[in-house]
Amino acid sequence: MASSAEPVMPGPETPVPTGQDAPLLLRLLGSPTRRRILYALLASIVLFAIGQAVRPGFASPSGIRAVLTIASFVGLVAAGQTFVILIGGIDLSVPWVLNGASILMVTSSLGSNARAIPALLLTLGMGTLVGMLNGAGIVLLGVPAVVMTLAMNGIMEGLTLGFSGGMTCAACGSYAPPVVQAAVHDSLFGIPTALLLWLVVIVLVSVVLSMTTFGRRTYAIGNSPRASFLAGVDVTTCTIGLYALSGLFSALAGIVLVGYGGQAALGMGDPYLFQSIAAVVIGGASILGGRGNYIGSAAGAISLVTLVSVLMAMNMPEYGRSIIYGVIILVLLLLYGREDAER
Repeated sequence: MASSAEPVMPGPETPVPTGQDAPLLLRLLGSPTRRRILYALLASIVLFAIGQAVRPGFASPSGIRAVLTIASFVGLVAAGQTFVILIGGIDLSVPWVLNGASILMVTSSLGSNARAIPALLLTLGMGTLVGMLNGAGIVLLGVPAVVMTLAMNGIMEGLTLGFSGGMTCAACGSYAPPVVQAAVHDSLFGIPTALLLWLVVIVLVSVVLSMTTFGRRTYAIGNSPRASFLAGVDVTTCTIGLYALSGLFSALAGIVLVGYGGQAALGMGDPYLFQSIAAVVIGGASILGGRGNYIGSAAGAISLVTLVSVLMAMNMPEYGRSIIYGVIILVLLLLYGREDAER
C-alpha cells in the first residue's frame, strides 16, 4: 500500500495544486490567467530592452510614454472586444465604427468648444446604437457574430463614405475641438491624460467584470448560454448590452484618436480590428468565452504595441510586421489550448 505521504503527480484528471502543496512559483503566480498576464508584461520588458539595443532612447521615459500612449488606443478598443469575447463572440465592426465616430466628432463639433459636449454625446450614442444593433441581430435573429458584425462594418463604411462624400464634405476638414485635443495631449503629474483615461477604464471595466452581477452573468454566458438561461439569466439583454459596450468603446477610441491627431481620416480604424483581438488573446482570454479579464487585455495591448514599435525601429516593412505578430498569435493560441487541455 502506498504511503499516505506519497505525492500525487498532476495529470489530465488531476488539477495542478494551488494550495500549500503547490510549488512556490505556482502559488505566487496563481491561476493560468494571472500567469498569462505576467507573461505579457515580461514580454513587454524584454521587448523594451531589445528596442533600446536597436535604437538608443527607445526605453527612455519619453519613449515608454509614447508606446504606452499608443497602447492606450488599442486598449480602449480591446475593452469592448474583451466584453464580447468573454461570451464567445467577436466584434468585426470595430474599424468603421471607430472611423465613423472620428468623422462624426469633427463634423458635428466643427472645431468648436461650445459644440464639444453635444458632439461627444452624439458620437458615443452612435457607437452604442451600432453595438446594440449587432447584439440584437445576434440574439434575436440568430445571425452568427462573425457575419453580423462584419455586415455591420460594411454598412458603417457605406454610411460613413456616403454622408461624408468620401471625406470631401465641407465639414470633414474640421479639427477636433481644442478642449478635446487638450484633454488628450495634456499631462497630469507628468502622466499623459490619455493614459489616465485608460487607467480609469481599466479600473472600471475590471470592477464591472469582477465585482458586479453583470460581470458574473457575462462569465456564466461565456461558459454556457443555455445553462445561464435555465438559471434565470436574461441572456438576450445581457448580450445586447455587451455588444453595446463594444460599440461604445470603439466610438470612444475614435474620439481619443481624433483628439490626438487633430483631424479625422479614412482608414484610421483599420489597424485596430486585429490589434484589439490580438491584445485580448495575448492577455490570456479564451476565444471561446468564459475566461479572461481586462487587465490581461491591457497587458496584451502593451506587449503588442511594444512589439510593433520594436519592429518599426528595426525598419521592418509592414508586411513583415503583420506576418510576425500573426504568427505570434497562432503560437499563443496553440500553447494556451494545450495548457487548457492538460488542466
